[in-house]
Amino acid sequence: MLTTPLEQARKEAAETPLNKIDVSDSARFGSNTHWPFFDRLRAEDPVHYCADSPFGPYWSITSYADIMTVDTNHKIFTSEDGIFIGDRDPNFVVRSFVTVDDPLHAKWRKPVMPAVGRERIDEIEALIHERAEAILNGLPRGETFDWVDRVAKELTLDLLVALFDIPYEDRAKLLEWSNATTATDKVGDASMDMEERKRILGECVAYFSALWLERKEQPPKLDFVSLFAHHPDTTDLVKAPFDLMGNILLLIVGGNDTTRNAISGGLLVLNEFPDQYDKLIANPDLIPNMCSEIIRWQTPLPSMRRTALQDFELGGKTIKAGDKVMMWYVSANRDAAKFDESYQFRIDRENARSHMAYGFGVHRCMGNHVAEMQLRILWEKILAKFPKIEVVGDVECLTSNYVSGIEKMPVRIPT
Repeated sequence: MLTTPLEQARKEAAETPLNKIDVSDSARFGSNTHWPFFDRLRAEDPVHYCADSPFGPYWSITSYADIMTVDTNHKIFTSEDGIFIGDRDPNFVVRSFVTVDDPLHAKWRKPVMPAVGRERIDEIEALIHERAEAILNGLPRGETFDWVDRVAKELTLDLLVALFDIPYEDRAKLLEWSNATTATDKVGDASMDMEERKRILGECVAYFSALWLERKEQPPKLDFVSLFAHHPDTTDLVKAPFDLMGNILLLIVGGNDTTRNAISGGLLVLNEFPDQYDKLIANPDLIPNMCSEIIRWQTPLPSMRRTALQDFELGGKTIKAGDKVMMWYVSANRDAAKFDESYQFRIDRENARSHMAYGFGVHRCMGNHVAEMQLRILWEKILAKFPKIEVVGDVECLTSNYVSGIEKMPVRIPT
């Protein structure tokens, strides 16, 4: 008798005709039952064509090596047609430096890199120490609370407030704008009426347009908005509201969803692998490597889309010009050809840093070192303050194929 949803998913994955497999099903991500479908594609058809899905036809690239080929070949696989699996609303085309190719990509990305670069890294590290200390000191002992709400959201939003240099009381707006950015009109927890989404994002562009014009008249600083406003390549971006919105929202999502879910996913997986939690307590020097393994395991953004600019042969298949191509990072990070015992969480995994969660090539995540700094500092403080933190109830995951999100996670810190 099949007793678990995962066992049922294994049966379904094995029995579904190969040409009928659609790994974009958001419900499977929400129930954590998507793995058997990716396992089968990697084994039998790593360059797989899905002719019929709610998002239209698309290719699934599921092996580590093949995704690397696509992700580093930006002259053939473009971001210009969008990075989500669904097609863009032609009346609401929002561009950012992750959805354009060079030379525009470099012109929009380069100006804001100092915000998380050498010039500011000491300030960022000090802020993370300060906020992590305050957040952890405020946690209750011996009672159940939501780790996502009390820790993961708090730390990531506090840092975002500093990176944008906005008033602390506006921090909740960042979360609302982030959620609206990754929303879809399809089924799932991440669904949202598109008119409501446009209304929320309209508030965002109005907020940052005003802030942009204000910063442009002030001396340059190292926050995202000031850097954009003062750089000659982006100073007039405020005149193109959708482009301004796209770049701002990219920075919000990149600094919020990814790290927030890695913070929660890390504690969850350590509870699922208690031997690794014991190993961590015995050897805190493993924290930096563990942070990379957490990112591999969680893969906060499980997929990214490209569009073929010309016919291309990959894995014995011909991807046609104009075809949508999904790079499933979540599958690459479980590829046994790259990561031995890939379904084992090992904090001392030798090649943990080779994970594909940040992408590769020109669009590789620019803030990856800050994300791992947050994880590292947080875990250094957790080990110094607490015994094992226990996950004590059902974990609620986001029903989304674009964000590996943890919505609620009840935990308890022993007295």
